Amino acid sequence: MSAASDSAAAPETRPRMEESEFLSNRETLAVIGRALRYIEPFRGRFVVKLGLMIASLIPMLMLPWPVKIIIDNVILGRPVDDPVQAYPAFLVPVMRQLEGLSPEQVLMAVIGFQMSLFLLIGAFGTTGSEGETAEGYLASGYDTASRTENEANAGFSLTGGLLGLFDFRWTMRLTQALNHYYRTRLFDRVQTLPMTAFDDEKIGDAVYRVMYDTPTITNACYRILLTPFTAPLHITMTVLILGAVFGNQPILIFSALSFLPLALLATLPLASAMRRDSGRSRKAGSTATATAEEGMSNILAVQSLGGEDRQRDRYSKDSWSAFSRYRAVFRLGVYAFVIAAIPGIFIIGYAYLHAIDLVIAEEISVGDFGLLITYFIHLIVSAQSLGGLWFSLQGSAAGLHRVFFLMDMPGESDDPSRAELPRIQQGVEIEDVDFAYPDGTLALRGVNLSARVGQMIAFVGPAGAGKTTVAYLVPRFVTPTRGRVLVDGTDVSQVTLDSLRRQIAFVFQETVLFDATVEENIRLANPDATDAEVREAARQAGADEFIDKLPQGYATPLGRAGGKLSVGQKQRLSLARALVRNAPVLILDEPTSALDPETEQRFVDTLLEVSRDRLVVVIAHRLSTIRRADEILFIDKGEIRERGSHPALLARPEGAYRRFVEMQSGSG
Repeated sequence: MSAASDSAAAPETRPRMEESEFLSNRETLAVIGRALRYIEPFRGRFVVKLGLMIASLIPMLMLPWPVKIIIDNVILGRPVDDPVQAYPAFLVPVMRQLEGLSPEQVLMAVIGFQMSLFLLIGAFGTTGSEGETAEGYLASGYDTASRTENEANAGFSLTGGLLGLFDFRWTMRLTQALNHYYRTRLFDRVQTLPMTAFDDEKIGDAVYRVMYDTPTITNACYRILLTPFTAPLHITMTVLILGAVFGNQPILIFSALSFLPLALLATLPLASAMRRDSGRSRKAGSTATATAEEGMSNILAVQSLGGEDRQRDRYSKDSWSAFSRYRAVFRLGVYAFVIAAIPGIFIIGYAYLHAIDLVIAEEISVGDFGLLITYFIHLIVSAQSLGGLWFSLQGSAAGLHRVFFLMDMPGESDDPSRAELPRIQQGVEIEDVDFAYPDGTLALRGVNLSARVGQMIAFVGPAGAGKTTVAYLVPRFVTPTRGRVLVDGTDVSQVTLDSLRRQIAFVFQETVLFDATVEENIRLANPDATDAEVREAARQAGADEFIDKLPQGYATPLGRAGGKLSVGQKQRLSLARALVRNAPVLILDEPTSALDPETEQRFVDTLLEVSRDRLVVVIAHRLSTIRRADEILFIDKGEIRERGSHPALLARPEGAYRRFVEMQSGSG
């Protein structure tokens, strides 16, 4: 939403989207800790998710045993009750049931067990690779936008089958609920920012933060809450099994556990670079989004001025920059993998050769070899996920930082302890007000004004004189640097924003319409308005004559930003929306700039009519709009130079207003 062209008013503290690209480790921890507070409404559901993951570990640890039994006890014919063979505690009751059975009977029992395991977790075999884990994502792609949108809708489970299906559905619903909660909180925060917050910024950047930076909370919360519990538990359970079965083979256990410090040492030096490059990638992506949003919003201007090539080149540059920035993030992941893979290959190779030597020396069986290697891989996977946890969080930290930066922008607070403003009965007074921009530039100086309900007041003056800034003082869009604004004798800073603004209807110079029907656009200002009130407001604004000619009348969809209407028709709808609000104060910024003379005259008559029981403030340049106002204030360089009626001001031979009128007449 843009301020009027003649005065880009700024709030007392103008927020800007300029944050550091580099986060320290302490700042990263603070960002992640802050994100974790958002799971408070879902803590019970996260506990269930953790329980499901833990429950998935037990059947996964059982996966390699059926294959070992088939190899050793069916194919090679070793007795099930061989005293040399040790079993983990959870498998002892099962193995006792197989004692005394023939190889064929053992085979059938194992097949039955495998089918049950497959039904439960959707996998069988030594590693479970013969089945699938449960995963679900939406749009595919490797760019930041696609990946983060995936994170906002992801469901996953360590297993498949019935357990995995339940876990998957539970996780997807939890993921979406968490992201919906986080995303809507940010959107709600954006709505509370001052209306001038984005005057110097790009809306596309805010859109990117809302849509593509918020899903990073999923990755952060799942990793922080689940990995430190499940990975150590998985490692502990696996080591206990290996200790029970191969207690005299610690080499393999320690070889696998060496991947924990290996993953940490390989990724730790790259963590800050990953955080930095991820932030730059997101910033480049938001720039491309902003450029696309600007180009599409202003497509008529681009086409009319022949700027298609320049706009295309601009977007092409920003789009390619976004892809290039992401490649830098991807390269860091490759570097970390290579750094860990080189020593990892030697460790794995050593472990495999050691296991083969044990088979040759008949210290373990062929079935034991598969068992040993499977658990060895289990240990590696858990050790890597735990050791690389800090590195994997860096991309999420960059996104979370961008979200929290937007959340922390100074907004308009409405202190509930402030009084509710009763319906305005008298009017508005501005007492000796100065207003300065954050850089110290004075925009208003010594402004004094008294406007009463029942009057029509007009602000005129050259562009940039401060007319809109004066009008912004009334609804507290801006706060005086000095002086005060009174409504019915009450300082507006002492009443709630809601009670103040619901009594003021503001029509901006830049018409804002929504992709909704005509009636819905008018009713936006007053959802409780009756059909008769909607139509009366349209009649007063001179909009009824073209609304009745639309294909579906008041039920006609307008398209994006009212694209199906002319500029004048849009302006009349905006006026109707302000009138249906039935507010005691009506402020209009260039309300007739796009109206034809006949419609303008009818509208001025309407303003005079509604000003009988309202205060109407009009900011305008056209004399036909302001000449009938009760009082005209000529504003220049932030000061009220002259005030009075049209005839009285014209009677001043050297008056600024008279020169203003003569210049208009001369140009006309």
